[in-house]
Amino acid sequence: MKIEIVRLDAGNDALVMRVAEDVFDEPVRPDRLAAYLREPGHFMVVALADGVTVGQCAAIIHRHRDKATELYIDEVGVSPAFQRQGIARKMLDAMFAIGRENGCEEAWVGTEPDNRAARALRVAQGDARSSGRFCDVCIRLVGLS
Repeated sequence: MKIEIVRLDAGNDALVMRVAEDVFDEPVRPDRLAAYLREPGHFMVVALADGVTVGQCAAIIHRHRDKATELYIDEVGVSPAFQRQGIARKMLDAMFAIGRENGCEEAWVGTEPDNRAARALRVAQGDARSSGRFCDVCIRLVGLS
């Protein structure tokens, strides 16, 4: 089955109305999704299989007054039936490209230390830093393609 990675915007946000199991924490509300996508610096990509959303990745640009601009990966979700197929990695790669397009030099991803799949994906892409209940990974976006 072919998986397509698509960047969401106000014109194609209806793509997430057909969603596989456990992609999002809660059902997607069109008004909330529209408000999210309208905010400057808020981005979402989805993975589609036969018109059904089987994965999603959301991120926000974080601008600092004293440091380089960063992309914060807020969420990554893939339906259990579609996990272990490289979908999360493809969505992250698409999101990193969006970050670079918007002047981000780094991307930050956090997860719980006991989420082995997420940690393996994220640690493979950057420098892991564990503190307390969370594992943060910093991925350099500058100089990468």
